[in-house]
Amino acid sequence: MSWSARIESALAARHAAGAFRSRQALSRPDARWLESAGQRWLNFAGNDYLGLSHHPAVISAWQQGAAAHGVGSTASSHVTGFNPAQAALEHALADWLGYPRALLFLSGFAANQAVITALMGKDDRVLADKLAHASLLEASALCPAQLRRFSHNSVASLAQRLQSPVSGETLIVTEGVFSMDGDSAPLADLHALSQQAGSWLLVDDAHGIGVLGEGGRGSCWQQGVRPELLIVTFGKAFGLSGAAILCSDAVADYLLQFARHLIYSTAMPPAQALALHRALQCVQQGDALRAQLHSNIAFFQQQLRQHGWTPPVSTTPIQPIIVGDNARTLALAARLRDRGYWVGAIRPPTVPPGTARLRITLSAAHTQADIRGLVEALSDAGE
Repeated sequence: MSWSARIESALAARHAAGAFRSRQALSRPDARWLESAGQRWLNFAGNDYLGLSHHPAVISAWQQGAAAHGVGSTASSHVTGFNPAQAALEHALADWLGYPRALLFLSGFAANQAVITALMGKDDRVLADKLAHASLLEASALCPAQLRRFSHNSVASLAQRLQSPVSGETLIVTEGVFSMDGDSAPLADLHALSQQAGSWLLVDDAHGIGVLGEGGRGSCWQQGVRPELLIVTFGKAFGLSGAAILCSDAVADYLLQFARHLIYSTAMPPAQALALHRALQCVQQGDALRAQLHSNIAFFQQQLRQHGWTPPVSTTPIQPIIVGDNARTLALAARLRDRGYWVGAIRPPTVPPGTARLRITLSAAHTQADIRGLVEALSDAGE
């Protein structure tokens, strides 16, 4: 089959399954509003949980950083791209989360790929939660180690997997809060089992950091565990982009030698590091924002019950409404958009077949009127 025929066949299959993805240019996306060509929608699809993407202090820090350091880092951090602003951010993150070291990456995807591909050898194995993020599963599948998946959030399933012998080391991989279901991993139990087996635990806390735990320190802090490898990302509660790996001194030095995503990528701009440092301070001082966010989550679920819906199990900002059928999910999202509400229609392969959903996400920036209107529109669209 030719390249053209292969591509056309794959695209036709996506269209036929109702799984074709497309993009729309949207101006000024923030935690509450989206705009395009004179239209405006309330935004219930983003991940700006604390509303920091347009925080004046964060914007000012980036502007001042750009004026002082320019808009780029010009090279890998191993060459000329490591700046005092980046070093200060790494130190602040490590101190805040209780780790010896932190290393910055351009994205959570890159951080997950980097740590797994650098650490795992052909005699090792990765035991990953079946619903772990695509970046974790892809890295685990592409690295030399054996990949085995355990049932979602099942300590018993993981224990069974651990009983199988392996000649090398075992890395257990999970998320703190799962991005499509909004449920939390039983980290304390997973960590205890990992320590008992002499394994290492990697937790991607993209959707927990800034939202859960004392001072927003995330899922691991909330559950009283410190995994060997903690990934935090800045595209959600921090309101920006990028990520960091929290780890020991030895692991940090090892990754500086062998993590290709770190060595061979242009480093994060210093201006971005300064904005992230200011966002970190906003997160640390953000108890009122977190209280507002959790109040909004409770209000959303209360409104669902009042309209005859069964609320999601999730107590996090991710509130999925499982529809099942791809076409119906798209139709519901389109009806909501016509009413002025932007909600993500998530379909396979992002989620398992038969579990297409409206992925509703809440922010501290939303008002009760926003949420009440969304639920009313959802009820009308569902009818």
